[in-house]
Amino acid sequence: MNEAAFGRSDEADLIDRLRVQGVVLLSLVAEFDGQIIGHILFSRMTVETAQGPVAAVSLAPMAVQPDHQGRKIGSQLVGRGLAQLRDRGERIVIVLGHQHYYPRFGFSSEKARHLASPFPPEAFMALELSDGALTGIHGAVRYPSAFGL
Repeated sequence: MNEAAFGRSDEADLIDRLRVQGVVLLSLVAEFDGQIIGHILFSRMTVETAQGPVAAVSLAPMAVQPDHQGRKIGSQLVGRGLAQLRDRGERIVIVLGHQHYYPRFGFSSEKARHLASPFPPEAFMALELSDGALTGIHGAVRYPSAFGL
């Protein structure tokens, strides 16, 4: 499914590595007529601060079968995933993604401005699942080694 959505195997391989590493927090699928047509994965990451590591969540990857794109399936996966993470007490979610897609869920590059990352600032965004979760947080993001960063 991920290979079809992205046109390559990189994301599917990443999912396998994250599972083996044991850092997957939440994995959701969307189904239609008994077929998986969408998938989203959330994994543990940290922000390394002068005061020590701060737990965060990485949203990556999220994919929808090409013939089902444009039907709000991805939006439903993101919304349900964020709701479940909030219910579990997670406070910060990080995404590298399209600057016109993820802000509809509350992600912003402004929220991520004090988080050092190797990514372009306009595509690197953060979301507070709990008000003020990023207040005073300055540091470098650390993805699981499965990401190869």
